[in-house]
Amino acid sequence: MSEELAKAYDPSLVEQKWYKFWEEAGLFKPDETREKTFTIVIPPPNITGSLHMGHALNNSIQDLLIRYKRMQGFKALWVPGTDHAGIATQNVVERELKKTGQRKEDLGREKFIEKVWEWKKEYGGRITKQLRRLGASCDWSRECFTLDEQRSKAVKRHFIQLYKEGLIYRGKRIINWCPRCQTAISDIEVEHATIKGHLWHIKYGPLTVATTRPETMLGDTAVAVNPQDDRYKHLWGKTVELPLVGRHIPIIKDEFVDLTFGTGAVKVTPAHDPNDYEMGMRHNLPFINILTPDGHLTFKEFGREERERMEKEGAGGIEGLDRFKAREKIVELLEKKGFLVKIEDYETSVGHCYRCKTIIEPYLSDQWFVRVKPLAEKAIAAAEEGKVRFVPERWTKLYLQWMTNLRDWCISRQLWWGHQIPAWYKGEEIFVGEEPPKGEGWKQDPDVFDTWFSSALWPFSTLGWPDETSDLKTYYPTDVLVTSYDIIFFWVARMIMAGLHFMKKEPFHTVYFNPLVKDIHGKKMSKSWGNVIDPLEVIEKAGADALRFAFLSLLAGQGQDIKLSEDKITEARNFANKIWNASRFVLMNTPSVPRQSSGHLPLDKGEKERGLELADRWILSRLNQTIKQVTENLENYKFGEAARLLYSFVWSEFCDWYVEIAKIRLHGEDEIAKAEAVAILIKVLENTLKLLHPFMPFITEEIYQRIVKVRTIMLEEWPKADEKSIDQAAETEMAVNMEVIRAVRNLRSQKKIPVGRKVIVHLEDGPKLNEPYLKRLAKIEGIVAGPGEGEGIKVEVAGAKLFLRFQPAQ
Repeated sequence: MSEELAKAYDPSLVEQKWYKFWEEAGLFKPDETREKTFTIVIPPPNITGSLHMGHALNNSIQDLLIRYKRMQGFKALWVPGTDHAGIATQNVVERELKKTGQRKEDLGREKFIEKVWEWKKEYGGRITKQLRRLGASCDWSRECFTLDEQRSKAVKRHFIQLYKEGLIYRGKRIINWCPRCQTAISDIEVEHATIKGHLWHIKYGPLTVATTRPETMLGDTAVAVNPQDDRYKHLWGKTVELPLVGRHIPIIKDEFVDLTFGTGAVKVTPAHDPNDYEMGMRHNLPFINILTPDGHLTFKEFGREERERMEKEGAGGIEGLDRFKAREKIVELLEKKGFLVKIEDYETSVGHCYRCKTIIEPYLSDQWFVRVKPLAEKAIAAAEEGKVRFVPERWTKLYLQWMTNLRDWCISRQLWWGHQIPAWYKGEEIFVGEEPPKGEGWKQDPDVFDTWFSSALWPFSTLGWPDETSDLKTYYPTDVLVTSYDIIFFWVARMIMAGLHFMKKEPFHTVYFNPLVKDIHGKKMSKSWGNVIDPLEVIEKAGADALRFAFLSLLAGQGQDIKLSEDKITEARNFANKIWNASRFVLMNTPSVPRQSSGHLPLDKGEKERGLELADRWILSRLNQTIKQVTENLENYKFGEAARLLYSFVWSEFCDWYVEIAKIRLHGEDEIAKAEAVAILIKVLENTLKLLHPFMPFITEEIYQRIVKVRTIMLEEWPKADEKSIDQAAETEMAVNMEVIRAVRNLRSQKKIPVGRKVIVHLEDGPKLNEPYLKRLAKIEGIVAGPGEGEGIKVEVAGAKLFLRFQPAQ
């Protein structure tokens, strides 16, 4: 006997109950008795984060894949974890300290790091709890953290091995510097934005130079002209005096100079511009730094005469000013002294820190770098040879373009929270190793690694590398990476490089880039715009299944971004209700029938099996077509198409058509016919729930447990299409009947024929129609073969010529 479902579906009574059961029963762990593996590693969310729509979409896709593969019989492993998020986490804890009037410097490094670990203990698990609410079936017993002991061991090995191979070096280079975070950031962590600024034209003796950053003139050590520019031939090798400073700087020739920019003569500031840095190296120019780490002017590298000249010119007070205040003061002085020729409005692309949005400064600093080119070559080949496939495929081109134009990667960060670089200094000596060198006088490098330096190892460090663990042997390489396209360079490319270098194998065969989630108008969700939809609020109101299905059904067909609306979530919630109500109806009709396995129809002893009727053959054909198509779509990462196929099959074909037709037998007197209808209903419902489970895990588990007494639907076998049950003739015949039923319904509505007025259908010509179906669904009295007369309407539909005769009103 089946247990009756409640009248209305309430996700809050179902979801947390089942998740607790799954996790406590260890059902998210891979079944070690299985042979074929399928592995996913989670893109580790920052410990500072809480679940947003991007996380919810990304993890809904991963969970769909892992549940699907688990049901297909794979030894399926989804490794969870979180990222220590260097800059972000340090900033959060610093803000907390600020509330108590403290700075990290007041505590010192060791005590501050203790504070961060305390914060991590209290808040770091927030997002993993929220992922559980979504239904993420990760193996939590294997949860990793990018700064835990095993990952720290991996990062040290990563650095030391590359250093020994000559692929890591330390050098003074121009890097991107954030004055707010006071750390270096890599090229791809710089966000460029076009801003309206000015182009200041300044007189340098006989030359006029143009600049968008006049404050940097204080660090100029040359003026450059193009050797092809005949206007300045007479000045080659001569010097000019730098305004306000009095420094005599040479006029040099360099082909980098654009003849068409400004006057064709450019100021050269080697310590504060990457192109000027290269010119400085080519021409052996001095490098003069004019900025402190927090973006204030400093004259510490000026000579005594230059300082005195600055005082004389009234520029002494500039030292210590913020860079933008200093800019205003310098422009004012240049104008006052007659050096400013003109100011033009000018649009320029300016780099900003991806984390705090501060304008970055090109800054000369001692940093650690990875020689990327040798690593990139193999990663390029992996994509070109199809060993790593990108979905959608258009991302391959962008990946290859970026990989062929890489600069060396700056991996050191001036932070306290993170993996401290395992390098020690004593005078000019450098020691690199896992443990400190013996002897006195050694000081460890205070910097930490770029967060992405540890994340690059994620597909194999999570499996135990550098140790040769059984997990590493069994589950590497992983299979699919699901991630957002906005970190293709930050993370994906670097994982491919690291995997190929250390493991000699690509870390995954497929990268699926999920789209970004935007509002219904295609606008980015932002608190300031008031258009944010909170996934946790949606889960509270509509359930996790509704949120998941809303996302998954929106994938593809909209370009690269998802436009999410409350209406779409309501539609998914209504779909969950439809599944519940149909299942409730089936279960209410089940107790009167002896329960057998859904694969067989119950028949009376000794009676020959009767041929299935049209609706049965049709729904079984449609079920098997749906199994086939959904499976094909999932194999090809067409998740949205698979979701839409299921929606159409469940809502329209099963609920609106087959269930209604089945009621003819369920309400009839023929017990065998009744049993057959119930058996088909159960068979279709059982298989449909299995197909839906990866999309909507909670509601499917709740209903399935009422139908089949199993441990969990999660471990049930994924349905396989039975080609013998695909019946095109039944589908064609049923399609004709459905078209006729729709036509009769529409005509009744259009002609305003009351439901109580009887209608007889005359089939004048065309295929045979199923009278019981039309009687039930089109509310007709009957079907008569041959022409009809009297009051009525002629109609031709689906090859059938009909006359709808209206009986006189009673």
